[in-house]
Amino acid sequence: MRDFGIGSWPARRARKTPHRTAVLDPGGRFTYAELHERVNRLANALRGLGVGRGDRVAYLGPNHHTFLEALFASGALGAVFVPLNTRLAAPELRHCLDDSGAVVLIHDPALPVPAGPRTIAVGPDYEDLLAGASAEAVEEAVALDDPFIIMYTSGTTGLPKGALLTHGNLTWNAFNVLVDVDLASDETTLCTAPLFHTAGLNMTCLPTLLKGGRVVLEPSFDPGRTLKLVESLRVTYMFGVPVMFDAIARSAAWAGADLSSLRRVSCGGAPVPPATIRAYLERGVVFSQGYGMTEASPGVLFLAAEDSARKAGTAGVPHFFTDVAIVGPDSRPVNTGQRGEVMVNGPNVMREYWGRPGDTAAAFADGWLRTGDIATADADGFVSIVDRAKDMFISGGENVSPAEVETALGRHPAVADCAVIGVPDATWGEVGRAIVVLADDTVDGTELLAFLRGRLAGYKIPKSVVFAAALPRSPTGKIIRRILREEYR
Repeated sequence: MRDFGIGSWPARRARKTPHRTAVLDPGGRFTYAELHERVNRLANALRGLGVGRGDRVAYLGPNHHTFLEALFASGALGAVFVPLNTRLAAPELRHCLDDSGAVVLIHDPALPVPAGPRTIAVGPDYEDLLAGASAEAVEEAVALDDPFIIMYTSGTTGLPKGALLTHGNLTWNAFNVLVDVDLASDETTLCTAPLFHTAGLNMTCLPTLLKGGRVVLEPSFDPGRTLKLVESLRVTYMFGVPVMFDAIARSAAWAGADLSSLRRVSCGGAPVPPATIRAYLERGVVFSQGYGMTEASPGVLFLAAEDSARKAGTAGVPHFFTDVAIVGPDSRPVNTGQRGEVMVNGPNVMREYWGRPGDTAAAFADGWLRTGDIATADADGFVSIVDRAKDMFISGGENVSPAEVETALGRHPAVADCAVIGVPDATWGEVGRAIVVLADDTVDGTELLAFLRGRLAGYKIPKSVVFAAALPRSPTGKIIRRILREEYR
């Protein structure tokens, strides 16, 4: 069996376009031939450390060429890559490492890392490791059905769950992007959204590398610098969440920025305000948006360039190789304009939640992935996401699980009961608000929020606290969040 996995992409690109720039970041510029050699060296080095088929290799750090080297090297070995969110607090990182069973952690030396797996710090140690390893290709047959990546996603039941995606899942998602976004081989894609998130990696970076374009990796997002990079590097494509595009449009450099190189921008991760779309359309930039989820690698719906103005505000139609159904409580398709749950089927849909057979079974119905999101479709088949059946909310493009925040807050001895909801915010789209029933009224909201720091990532910590005598609950004891949203949103 030959290797058709994603780990073979650098070799396949190196034989077609060896001298073309593949990756550009503050750490250097690398051609496809150079990327191929570095991936081979890392794969052989990891094999020398005992990493083999099925073992998990984690990465913790901002956007950097070593992220991609670790990803491709893991794929070449038949190992499973585990990208970690740099914004997570230490207990959350510990959970992801323990849950995945990672045997090696490659990390930015500036970031604290939990004890456990063998660690490799990016920098001199990493470069020495590569220099001492063979540049020969590893011999490992990898099939599209083999597991490739565990991406942790917040759910409604507490701690993050790992969506297990195969080589085929990400390959078919890349095909969808190439067909629907129409990426070209001369693309210059700016990756400011973090690669540890599914959209930053799978909707922009990997499809560009598959096509033979160059990716520009930025370790963090700054609106002014983004505009400078668009001008100086003649960026043609980029992805961001709404708060990123809003910040760019509010930048002092926006009015005079040269945006002529941009063929399109894509936005996702949260509902996009109409004013955001208008700001870019008025500058002549094709503004597309889509809808997806980690479990679908992530592309589900996409609004193509030719429809970006006519159907602005919708999430578009299903990606080319993906099917979508909007169904009612009886699992039958609803009529045009009626609300129903979004169901997804296609070769980009995950195999399972890592180590969670019960959650996996609950996520599927007759082979279709249940998204928990509510949508309508117009007469032309364009879908609009109108509500969430799940409790999760999105803050600055990051999924926040109320149950996870409530568990952490409930550990404070003064908290008798609590609930968390998302409330509108002009900057982040939504932020958390905690509704708390106190057992001890000697504490205030400031103390409760301080209690969460270091226990949760900053974006998960509510921005406000209100106190209540009791929380509305159903006869079975479940919090009735609808009532909380009506009263406190």
